[in-house]
Amino acid sequence: MSDKDPLAQAIGLEGFATKTSGIGGVLKARVSDFRVDEISSSIKLDNKGRFTVAKVTLTNWETNRFCTNLARELKIPRNRIFFAGTKDKRAVTSQLFVIDAPEKKVTDLVIPDVLIQVLGRTHQKIDLGNHKGNRFTIVVRGCSNPDGSPMSEKDALGEIEIIKNEMAQNIGPDLFPNWIGPQRFGSGRPVTAEVGKYVVTEHWKEAVMAYLSMPGFNESPEVAAFRENIRTNGPNAEALIDMPKWLGFERNMLEHIVKYPEDWVGSFKKLPTNLQLMTVHAIQSVIFNKSLNGRIKAGLPISLPIAGDLVGRIDEKGQLNANSCVIIEQRTLPRITRNCQLGRLTPTGPLPGSIVKTCQGEAGKIEMAAIEEMNLQDISWNVEAVSRLSSKGTRRALVTGYSEFSIDTVPIGSDDTMGEKWKAGPGENSRWHPEGACIRFRFTLSSGSYATTLLREFMQCPLSQI
Repeated sequence: MSDKDPLAQAIGLEGFATKTSGIGGVLKARVSDFRVDEISSSIKLDNKGRFTVAKVTLTNWETNRFCTNLARELKIPRNRIFFAGTKDKRAVTSQLFVIDAPEKKVTDLVIPDVLIQVLGRTHQKIDLGNHKGNRFTIVVRGCSNPDGSPMSEKDALGEIEIIKNEMAQNIGPDLFPNWIGPQRFGSGRPVTAEVGKYVVTEHWKEAVMAYLSMPGFNESPEVAAFRENIRTNGPNAEALIDMPKWLGFERNMLEHIVKYPEDWVGSFKKLPTNLQLMTVHAIQSVIFNKSLNGRIKAGLPISLPIAGDLVGRIDEKGQLNANSCVIIEQRTLPRITRNCQLGRLTPTGPLPGSIVKTCQGEAGKIEMAAIEEMNLQDISWNVEAVSRLSSKGTRRALVTGYSEFSIDTVPIGSDDTMGEKWKAGPGENSRWHPEGACIRFRFTLSSGSYATTLLREFMQCPLSQI
């Protein structure tokens, strides 16, 4: 079904680890259907510490927008708020924040749909990736057969078991392809990769215009009208009057370019720093996904190496040590293969940059084809206008593991408790049915892995349902 899915094509998220049918269904029909609990790295508390440590539970908050609101409430710059992972918006998420603000000010905060539990003080910051992983509890609602008919609980549970077993046979027990999930690219509007392509080629006007005006797949009429206005008339003061108030990042960018015409770099820099960086990561991620899909389509193994692969070491947290990657030669292939089977090493794919290169041999040709498809084969990955966005590149494991996996069923919910997507009913080319089974998945992933891409292997439906 992914070959008819424009969102999947845009971000390279095509192909599956198995030749099965999947269960279809919809994620996040209710906000409470998607729960994420961060498994935090230890933080040393100190009563004399500069920073406040808090466990924050967010309901239906995108992490970046929460940080913007938190900074405003505390009257501090946004870059004085630190966290380890960006979580899904339509979800209930719990994670640690380290905040450069007095403990009492944080304790006294009242923000809708936010629960803040202050744990103490610390001298220690945290950064993206500074956590061990995440525990997920996720309900897939409205499971359906490929013909659109509702799938029974028995059939859904049986299909999940078939997929799990076939995935284990194809790539190894408790492993799945390490796709980079749709939230990295912008849910419903894969704009970050589009902007990133212009950032790494330093086409700043195009980068700003893409962020302001690129249409989404299912945007509200107000947002669609705003973006159409920008595409037709360019950035203009009149657009500021009628633009939806929740488009805060777009407003900041538009206000700047209206006030300072032609300062496209300045307009782009109105985006939060981590979101600026995510645009570069996103275009690298498209190349990784396309390389992984190309390898699957070519019938090459993804959990075991072939000659010419760049293979790296896996640490005790299940993370790739990208600095350990070496090219595999034919003579070392048997030994490296055994270590991959034991989970000590893994084949990798490209997140390209100025230093990190592609594999050699057959896998290298696939990786270069993905880079050339994006027309990025001749760039340096050095961004002169905003040097911190330059990237040396890295490698990413082609497969990753999941643990503590379990499934059970939950009752079909009443429509009045569901979100708008559910209430609108199945659309053209969708695969879910309101009378289909509802399956609850529980599992744990290491940091950097995506729950949506594991569930995609079981659902095999358009990304709009994920």
